[in-house]
Amino acid sequence: MAPQRDAGADAEAELPEYAGHYRLESRLGSGGMGVVHLARSTSGMRVAVKVVHATYARDPEFRGRFRQEVAAARRVSGAFTAPVVDADPDAGRPWMATLFIPGPTLSEQVKRNGPMDEPQLRRLMAGLAEALRDIHRVGVVHRDLKPSNVLLAEDGPKVIDFGISRPKDSELRTETGKLIGTPPYMAPEQFRRPREVGPAADVFTLGSLMVHAATGRGPFDSDSPYVVAYQVVHDEPDLTGVPDSLAPLVLRCLAKEPEDRPTPDELMRELRSVAAAYDTQVFIPAPRTERAEAPAEAGAEAAPRASAGPSGPTGPTGRAGRVVRRLGKRSALVAGAVGLAVIGSLVAVQAFGGAEPAGTPTAQSAPGGFGAWEALPAAKGGGMPQCSYEARRLLCARPGLVFALDPADGSTLWRHPVEEAVRNEPPVVSGGLVQPEVGLLGPLEALDPATGEPKWQEDMPAYDGLRTVGDMLLLTRADGLVTGVDSATGRTMWSRRIPGQAVPYFTSFAGERHPVAYATSPSADGKRTRVTAVDPASGDVRWDADLAGTLTPVAAADGSVFLVAEGATYGDVKAVVRHTPATGATRRVTLPIPVEQASASAGVRGDTVYLMGAGGSLVAVDTAAGKQAWRLETGVSRGSAPVSDGRHVYVTAPDGRLLGVDAREGRLLGQTRPRLGADSDKVPASLPAPLVAGGHVYAGAPDGTVFGVSGRDPGAW
Repeated sequence: MAPQRDAGADAEAELPEYAGHYRLESRLGSGGMGVVHLARSTSGMRVAVKVVHATYARDPEFRGRFRQEVAAARRVSGAFTAPVVDADPDAGRPWMATLFIPGPTLSEQVKRNGPMDEPQLRRLMAGLAEALRDIHRVGVVHRDLKPSNVLLAEDGPKVIDFGISRPKDSELRTETGKLIGTPPYMAPEQFRRPREVGPAADVFTLGSLMVHAATGRGPFDSDSPYVVAYQVVHDEPDLTGVPDSLAPLVLRCLAKEPEDRPTPDELMRELRSVAAAYDTQVFIPAPRTERAEAPAEAGAEAAPRASAGPSGPTGPTGRAGRVVRRLGKRSALVAGAVGLAVIGSLVAVQAFGGAEPAGTPTAQSAPGGFGAWEALPAAKGGGMPQCSYEARRLLCARPGLVFALDPADGSTLWRHPVEEAVRNEPPVVSGGLVQPEVGLLGPLEALDPATGEPKWQEDMPAYDGLRTVGDMLLLTRADGLVTGVDSATGRTMWSRRIPGQAVPYFTSFAGERHPVAYATSPSADGKRTRVTAVDPASGDVRWDADLAGTLTPVAAADGSVFLVAEGATYGDVKAVVRHTPATGATRRVTLPIPVEQASASAGVRGDTVYLMGAGGSLVAVDTAAGKQAWRLETGVSRGSAPVSDGRHVYVTAPDGRLLGVDAREGRLLGQTRPRLGADSDKVPASLPAPLVAGGHVYAGAPDGTVFGVSGRDPGAW
């Protein structure tokens, strides 16, 4: 496929085809530091991918700032922020992928539809306060919050763009062209004491955003950034047009001294006392019809509607009805001096609080006589280990290494170096050997589970998909040809095309008595999905079904395959479908509220399916009773697939926490501490699900550790 082209005369109008393994489809927006693309993963999930301009990719200092942005965004987890899906700050063109969030930016919304009404303003303020609470509680200060960095999704505002500067998009520069931020949305201390900026600076910016949303302009406004800098530090804010019920709270946010501003929790408490703050109307109102849409100005900001947008400069906003201030000549000179004095600072994400806990191997007592432990199998390098429980040991992989651990105490049994992994799959035992599934580059190899020594290695023709199913490895080429390789010997056993599946990327599920490979192809209109189950040993089709809706298999158990049905918003799950091939019976359970971007696999225990949504919703669906059993809002963005032992449900969070939930009632019982580590910018495309074996639970963490705890009492973790 040739690279796509975008209209325009800029130097990078020709788009690259891929960022990592995400195919770039179209450009959503651009700024001085890079371009945001709409992209899709191999499974079809839509993501927003920020790709850094080639000019800045060659700048080591800029790469460092981009790495810092990825690390900060990676640490944040909450319903009002856009979760990071994947990233590679070390690529030739550094990139970061986040979930694609349909909806305009706050800047776009106000430009198109004018100021928000009072209920919308309350909902916006509550959502932003909660977003800042989530950001600050993991030790991050955003420091570059502004209207183009707030997306208005149907379920609330999402904060994006964690502090990466845009070297070409500001009038305030150092001699080397570095930004200090966006003056109308900066706190006084960012000008006066930039090295002492803390969480309260984001609260000041929240107040500025609320004025913009209520009036179409900021509390401090001028054509000169230096004048604005002076106003922010010395003048009182202009709140003309802000509703009387909100003005006192906004004014407190805009206090000159950080200690005089409310915390996000205090804001939420005050807003909670007003019922309108929890108005359930959709954020995006119908466009106003009494005035025509103004045509876009040439060269105006193309604010991306993507969750990773490198937004350009905030464009001019409407000024009707405002009280205009005019500075005298002396004030303007003072403002210029203030601007020059602060130009030497650079806005970037800043951590505060204590350092991350060290990931050293430790052990401690736990209920039931099982010693809780954590192990760091390799002192160098990072990445979240992806593990499976096979052959009575933990088999794990991380970039450059496959290793085995003793599940009793975490001691390392063996290590085997491999090429850098490009996939996020744990090693599995197939054909009696360990299949590292390192990925789509380099030869295939299989290891002895007892020693980690290679048993065979085979070079294969180029392929785009790899899946271990039963005792076979299934390789899919880009043209749709599938090859079956015997996992015990490395010999090619068959090669063929699968009827009804143009390019089958297979899914399989552990625990099936007779393993099969599942492939799906939706109809062009999305109303039907063809589901094909393939025998891995021969490539023959075991069964084929044409089912209603856009479906994705997520689990299989007891002779049934469980699928999720997407809603109108791409990736949102509106129903769970249970199909039993032996009888042809299909049962559909519609969810009361869709689950946002559910993980690619689900937990199944008996008749109950457990789904984890990208926004933090953990849902139990009883397929026998035909209803949702419970729903828990965990606050964990982009968590792992859930796993259940019957009594509890376990989920891994992006910061390395393991959560334990009561399987019957949906109550959070306990969680382990975060384990982010120094390499938190290395983001896996998907989180490994926890492992449950012998009453114990095992999980990996971003700091490179693997840890085990007792599954008897999560409250004791």
